[in-house]
Amino acid sequence: MSRTKKIILIVIGIIVLFVGGATVYLLKVNNDVDQAITKMTKKIDYKSKRSDAVDLKSGEPFSILLMGTDTGDKGRTYQGRSDSMMLVTINPKEKQTLMTSLDRDIYTQIVGYKGDENNYVAKGDTYYDKLNAAYSLGGTKMAIESVQKMMDVPVDHYIEINMKGLKTLVDAVGGIEVDNKIDFTLDGVHVKKGEQILDGRHALEYVRMRHEDPKGDVGRQARQREILSKLVHKILSVDSVTKYKKYLRAVEDYVRTDLTWNEMLTVAKDYTPAAENIKQTQVEGQGEMINDIYFQVLGLNNLLEEQNVVKKQLGLPTKKKLPNLDEDDDNQLFFDDSEVDKISAGTHYDYTGYGKILYPIDKDNY
Repeated sequence: MSRTKKIILIVIGIIVLFVGGATVYLLKVNNDVDQAITKMTKKIDYKSKRSDAVDLKSGEPFSILLMGTDTGDKGRTYQGRSDSMMLVTINPKEKQTLMTSLDRDIYTQIVGYKGDENNYVAKGDTYYDKLNAAYSLGGTKMAIESVQKMMDVPVDHYIEINMKGLKTLVDAVGGIEVDNKIDFTLDGVHVKKGEQILDGRHALEYVRMRHEDPKGDVGRQARQREILSKLVHKILSVDSVTKYKKYLRAVEDYVRTDLTWNEMLTVAKDYTPAAENIKQTQVEGQGEMINDIYFQVLGLNNLLEEQNVVKKQLGLPTKKKLPNLDEDDDNQLFFDDSEVDKISAGTHYDYTGYGKILYPIDKDNY
């Protein structure tokens, strides 16, 4: 296959998960790709935490909010919630990519939404809900601004993947091989235990299942990363023009991003060494029932640590205390994890038997 086709496939891989694994060159873009990228590109007018946008050509670290959404899936015609979120930060100087999974049940402020009589958990001057509610309430803009608020870092770009598109792409590549650890049935689809090749329908349920998994959402997010990584590997190994066009058609209807084609090429060319070295972490909290709804309530120290890990990755100054703590915000809620045992610094905490709920926050004593 020509180098032009190779770079196209690499960029598709980057769109899926920003994992590059080959030498790339800036070459002429053909009409197929130009049309597909135009269709996928959607600029979002949101308030960034940066005063100046990142210049990718200068090799600056940057962040991407990767969202898997359920809009249009299973017959839905409304704007669904974001089924999964990952904050991907890429630092070319350190030659490292950090994938920070954000639990969809995190109790957090939904920026720009005040709540209404039929849809609220905690409302007033500030509105709190599950993190994944941000997308259904205010689309990509509200999701980005809510993640920026929670993580106290800028989101420079976004990539939105419709979950229906995942099914289409898996079928396009001929299935994905997995070694499933748990026999389960979800929405009438049975996924057996053991080694097998999943088609798109089964792969979609494989990345969705969580209740049967002892690790819950943590296990589900690991399976999501597994499928996306294997998709990238298959895409990069394609050796025919026919297959490349098939993959392109599979993603163009289901992927939206504010990255332009030239920016994608710059990332593919200059950021590949960083994308080959992937570290993973996760923001999660303590399970609590609020108004009879399950939430993950974040720990003060755990959130601060995760914020600082991402800030270091972006070359930003770290902080000693959580910003934006407001003792007058009756909806703000964390728990005291000062005595919680760390399983792995920057990754997971052991919340068993700990965690006094702080409601509201007394910022003077923290």
